[in-house]
Amino acid sequence: MAAAIRHLTATTSASSFAMRREALAVATPRRWATAVASGQTLGGRGGRVYGRTGALGIKAGMIAEFDRWGTRHELTVIQLDNCQVVQVKEEATNGYTALQLGICDAKEKNVTKPLRVHYSKAGVKPKRKLGEFRVAEDGILPVGTQIHATHFVPGQLVDVCGTSKGKGFQGAMKRHNFAGQRATHGVSKTHRAIGSTGMCQDPGRVFKGKKMPGRMGSDRVTVQNLWVYKINPQRNLLFVKGHVPGVAGGFVRISDAVKGARFPTDAPYPTYEKGAMADGDLYAPLPDDDPNKPSEDDE
Repeated sequence: MAAAIRHLTATTSASSFAMRREALAVATPRRWATAVASGQTLGGRGGRVYGRTGALGIKAGMIAEFDRWGTRHELTVIQLDNCQVVQVKEEATNGYTALQLGICDAKEKNVTKPLRVHYSKAGVKPKRKLGEFRVAEDGILPVGTQIHATHFVPGQLVDVCGTSKGKGFQGAMKRHNFAGQRATHGVSKTHRAIGSTGMCQDPGRVFKGKKMPGRMGSDRVTVQNLWVYKINPQRNLLFVKGHVPGVAGGFVRISDAVKGARFPTDAPYPTYEKGAMADGDLYAPLPDDDPNKPSEDDE
């Protein structure tokens, strides 16, 4: 099936688009349903659907908020601080289609000379962080286009990728959740030690990948299917339910959930066209009935 998908996605004629749609609807139903719902088109390799771009953000911290039904939601606040398109990569020149985004204006003295030339050619201010997102051919945006928080839809699901907190050198109990040795009865000064790691004469070595003490954290982590509870258009803030990897002030990547974004309304494609901002916050749709009300069976 993977070979068939690659063959279908390699064709570029308009007449074969319907055949590719039917084949991918069977092979990847959730991804295709998400793409159709947001107006996305096909692209990429191996049957993967590339549609609109994601965004770069800054993790501001966490808060809690109660909705109108009294349910408490733990929210992570992500700020899209002047996220702009810096470079467009096309199939003819780069071999693939993608957008390079930059976030958070930086002082020119803190940017290397090669990057200064890169930003000056693009006509944008130097950025603190760059990131790249694969897109479809009709998802390309002009250089300098700003990605607002309203690029996303309240109530949709997103994937957030960041660098986890660094813990330094840690033992096996903290790093790998080992139970440790007994607290009494014969154990002397090795209560938190990992114990024997060697083998017998055959094979006479320690296998690669053995769980041992070592550096913990500072890994690339992706948390999938986070619910966008609220959007503040004026301050470019996203409020997603759940935790996001990294420290407050760290950079994260936000994109539509690959397992199905479940847009409650049509998503802006290829991005939000700047116009009259909505007054106040935009909230995700909530159920009409109180979810905390006991059912008749419980009574």
